[in-house]
Amino acid sequence: MNQITHIGLDVHKDSIAVAVLRPDTTEVDERVIPNTPEAIRRLLGRHDPLLTTVCYEAGPSGYDTHRLVSGLGFPCDVIAPSLIPRRSGSRVKTDRIDARNLARLHRAGELTSVRVPTAAEEAVRDLIRVREEVKCDRRIARQRIRSFLLRYGKRYPAGPDRWSQRFEVWARSVTFEEPLATEAFRNLLGAYFVRDVQLAEMGRRIEELAAEEPFATGVARLSALRGIGVLSAMTILAETCDFARFGDAKSYMGFTGLTPSEHSSGASRHQGSITKTGNRHVRRVLVESAWAYRHAPAVRGKLKERLEGQGPEIAAYSWAAQVRLNGVFRRISARKGAHTAVVATARELSGFIWGLMTDNLGPAR
Repeated sequence: MNQITHIGLDVHKDSIAVAVLRPDTTEVDERVIPNTPEAIRRLLGRHDPLLTTVCYEAGPSGYDTHRLVSGLGFPCDVIAPSLIPRRSGSRVKTDRIDARNLARLHRAGELTSVRVPTAAEEAVRDLIRVREEVKCDRRIARQRIRSFLLRYGKRYPAGPDRWSQRFEVWARSVTFEEPLATEAFRNLLGAYFVRDVQLAEMGRRIEELAAEEPFATGVARLSALRGIGVLSAMTILAETCDFARFGDAKSYMGFTGLTPSEHSSGASRHQGSITKTGNRHVRRVLVESAWAYRHAPAVRGKLKERLEGQGPEIAAYSWAAQVRLNGVFRRISARKGAHTAVVATARELSGFIWGLMTDNLGPAR
């Protein structure tokens, strides 16, 4: 008989809804406690760490609760929100109900937990994610500058207004008849240049980290694949952390959210667009990298430099990836277009990445 007590927590900024499901019963003890370390310690102080397990749903509160509970000696699972079973007919959602469902589903073994990164892994991952957000802010700043110039009829004299160093020099020299318009435009330029400097500084810091262990070996391996540079490799490593937790390439493809959705019933089978239920940061990097495989296989330039010092088996694996992925891109783009082809290529690329990082260097299947 299972003598484990299951505790479900619905964690919010200021409060935690608690549901305690004891063995040999379906009745749940419910309460709401403050979201403070002292309150959590008092709650768990009434239970035996050897006979109690805790779970809560991953969310904006991060992993502090997990680290606190684990530090007290209790097993704690952080649950993937998108994989929690939902009742289609239920129209009532409260914190207490969510905690109750977590406790019951956890005892039934119906929940999927996520891997909790160490504090060091989380810090590196957050640095890379913040850089991604700053890059997005810089793109928005560029769009605002272009829109401002368009409203005032200011056109770049050297052709299309693609952003370049020459365009920046020209934009700095632009003036307007109204002094306040010039002041407003200077503020837009300032916002852009601040983001540009931040982006360069964070990129430099990430490259420094990539040259040191525990990242240097993984970055060198991933960079052996066409289309994957230092920043892309660091994103993949920081978001994945442990490739060995995926039993095969298909599992890792599922983690990236690049596998197609499916609806099958009886003899009919229909596959739709990709699920997008995995890690969006890895997915973005893979799709960007996959565009490199629209070109014919070749080893030159930066890829040739990155392959220097790698073993012959990795060089052969990189070449096999080029041949296969270029074939995938050409075959699918001819039927469904380049954008569909690049997603399919990114899915195949994720399989090659899993093989490379787990030493499964045999032919892809």
